[in-house]
Amino acid sequence: MRILVIEDNHDLAANLCEYLEERGHLVDAAEDGLSGLHQAVHNAYDAIVLDVILPGMNGITVCRMLREEAGKETPVLMLTARDSVDDRVTGLEAGADDYVIKPFALREVDARLHALVRRASAKGQSRRLEVADLSFDTGTLKIRRGSRSIELPPIPMRILEMLMKHSPRVVPRGDIEAEIWGKTPPDSDALRAHMHVLRSGIDHPGEARLLQTVRGRGYRLADADTL
Repeated sequence: MRILVIEDNHDLAANLCEYLEERGHLVDAAEDGLSGLHQAVHNAYDAIVLDVILPGMNGITVCRMLREEAGKETPVLMLTARDSVDDRVTGLEAGADDYVIKPFALREVDARLHALVRRASAKGQSRRLEVADLSFDTGTLKIRRGSRSIELPPIPMRILEMLMKHSPRVVPRGDIEAEIWGKTPPDSDALRAHMHVLRSGIDHPGEARLLQTVRGRGYRLADADTL
């Protein structure tokens, strides 16, 4: 893989680049947000490792500009020292695909990058999933609720697909984590942050609530009036 590391901590960036290069990856590095954004826009990368706190332009802004202005869909793994759900949700809503919290194990970063690239490159047959007025074409990745279009980051989108396929059954939290992260499960709040992004996307005020938390069991996507 060709990877861009945008990290202003010289020692951390050097260790991360060396580790990834030892595993056969081609790695470029940037020490500030502006130069990192420039490289991300003008070069083709398989994945980007992006720190949140950067000089000049923070990682949230870099990620948002990469998605909204440059139209780049390169998978982004965000590095954050902020251990709150709100901070993580902010990164996900800006377009990040996943995140790890500092301090982290280098092998976890490598494993998450592999998972992100696999998901980005996976090509499945088109299948239209429907629950109430929510539809998801898994081939074109188009999601609609009634007359409005919905944009979701890759992980909330993958969770949505799983919940729609199992609707109206309850999907245990552990099953979702295993499907998304495999043998490298994240910290306990990671799934909650992704579910917040998913709920914000599909359940707007005035609409019937489709995404339901079943306390002590997991999550369900279904029209409550039909249960």
